[in-house]
Amino acid sequence: MTRGELVSELAVTLGARHEARFIVEEVLGSAAPGDVAVESADVDTARTLAGRRRSGEPLQYVLGHWAFRTLDLLVDRRVLVPRPETEQVVEVALEELARVPAGRRVNIVDAGTGTGAIALSLAVELADRPAGGEIWATDASADALAVAVANLDRVCARARRLLPVTFVRGSWLAPLPPTLKGSVDLVVSNPPYVARGEWPLLPDDVRREPFGALVAPDGTDGTAGLGDVEAVLSQAWTWLARPGAVVVELAPQQADAAARLARRMGYRDVRIAPDLSARSRALVGQAR
Repeated sequence: MTRGELVSELAVTLGARHEARFIVEEVLGSAAPGDVAVESADVDTARTLAGRRRSGEPLQYVLGHWAFRTLDLLVDRRVLVPRPETEQVVEVALEELARVPAGRRVNIVDAGTGTGAIALSLAVELADRPAGGEIWATDASADALAVAVANLDRVCARARRLLPVTFVRGSWLAPLPPTLKGSVDLVVSNPPYVARGEWPLLPDDVRREPFGALVAPDGTDGTAGLGDVEAVLSQAWTWLARPGAVVVELAPQQADAAARLARRMGYRDVRIAPDLSARSRALVGQAR
């Protein structure tokens, strides 16, 4: 069997040729041409991976890693799959950090880090900042932190340099050292924001991801799934420097309620940033 024939076979199995190509590239690499013969052991491996995907397992878990901005991150069932929407949240966070004078060291918090995608992307993309800075990343899940630490090792092995990143276990901003209070320039977070009633309606492969990384309680105003967004906004207020900023990912239908909530908490210049599909995706607020 040639590489091209293997891709065609798996495309029929999966009903998605691009996923078949991903799996074959994972097994064989991307360099070999399509007419090269594939060893039987590699054919068996590719078929096994395709079987896992056909059973409903997310493609990212099947491959064991996934691209996020400039990084290639380890991903498995212990963590939420990094998504393009969150890549745009990082872009918004960078825009907010550009407001901080280049000669001043920055303190950044990624609340609920999961794979470490946000924290590590900022660490790499801010590596050349003249005054440097430090990134703290939290997660209540020991399993998620284990993945994030493995990704830090992976990034350190490949990156020329990056800002220092410290991972700590706990809920949102609670595990941060008290000395940081009032000196954080940016809090960024991708918290759970799926409402409980939405869970059964999600695609099968999404429901293979950790329930606690997706589903959140309702907000105090009754907005479905807004509880964790509200918690991040509330806790960030006491940790942020003045001036400081918060950037929180949310569901489009939560944007208006989240903005009202942020304004009541005291945030200024509250706005909702869109994702690449022009949907409301991130709340941005200023603490002054």
